[in-house]
Parts: sequence; C-alpha cells; structure tokens
Amino acid sequence: MPDNTIQKINEEALVARLRASDNSAVSLLYDMYSATLYGVILQIVKTEEVAEDVLQEAFIKIWKSFDKYDETKGRLFTWMINICRNLAIDKIRSREHRMKVSSDTIPEKHRPEFTRSAFNPDHIGVRDVVEQLSPDQKKIIDLMYFEGLTQSEIAKEYNIPLGTVKTRARSAVKLLSKLFKGSV
Repeated sequence: MPDNTIQKINEEALVARLRASDNSAVSLLYDMYSATLYGVILQIVKTEEVAEDVLQEAFIKIWKSFDKYDETKGRLFTWMINICRNLAIDKIRSREHRMKVSSDTIPEKHRPEFTRSAFNPDHIGVRDVVEQLSPDQKKIIDLMYFEGLTQSEIAKEYNIPLGTVKTRARSAVKLLSKLFKGSV
C-alpha cells in the first residue's frame, strides 16, 4: 500500500532547504501548499484548467525567485499566496483569457458542475481569522483575496474612495498578520 501522507517540516527548515537550492524541498513545498494555493487561484480564475496552469506557473516563479523571499517581511505562505493571486489576476486580465472566455460561452444548462473541494478556507482557519476583522475590513479582504478584485476595482464597484480601500486593506492585513502570529 503506497504511503499518501504528506511529509511536513517547519517553515524555517523548509526555507533553509529552498535557499540551499535543494530540489527535494520544492517537491515538499508543492506537497504542503499546492492544494490550498490551487483553491485560491481557482476562486479567482473560475476554471480548473486555467487554475492548474496558473498553479504550475506560480511554482516555477516561486522557485526561480525564491532569493527575493524575505522572511522578515512575512510568512512563506503569505508570500506564495500573493504570487498566486497576482498571477491569477494577470491571467484573467490577459487578452488571451478574455478571448477564450468570450468564445467558450456555454449556456448555463449545459455547463458541468465543478467542485471547489481543493480549497476550503475553513480547513486552515482563514475564515475564522478573517471573521475577527471589522465588517469594512472583512469586505475588502473578501473582495481582494477571495474574489480577486484589485483595490481600484473595489473602489469603483462599491463607490468607496481608493484611499479608503487602501487604508482598510493595509490595516486588515496588519491585523491578520498579528492574529495569525497569535499576538493579539
């Protein structure tokens, strides 16, 4: 019987192995984080095929730009989520993607049901922590990280000044960082 358990190591050890260009650490990184990152990407791009492509692109970018990761600025997981989120947003904004979406329009009754079981923010406690934000901060974080909107899009769509959106996002991220570290 094959062993399907995921080997886990602490983040510091994983970062040290990645900095040492340990190829086996990339496999471990993928095993530990790919399902969650895939879910974040899927919530933005909305199709499994595109999400798989973006995830692959993201891990290549993570590996090639790992020397830019600065653990003093945040956790490895947060850095990777930002890379995935940005690549997913770039993908849905690309002309190629927009053209494909417009030419692939299928009537609702003929669309297959897709499940999003790979990522459930409740599994890692993200939703519980986000619930601790003020309603205004929570709305901004939900729109940015779970719906894939940019700060400018949020400001325009919800008629909120861009500066207010940026302030709420910045204060929410600072508070989330403290909540995840357990220092609040």
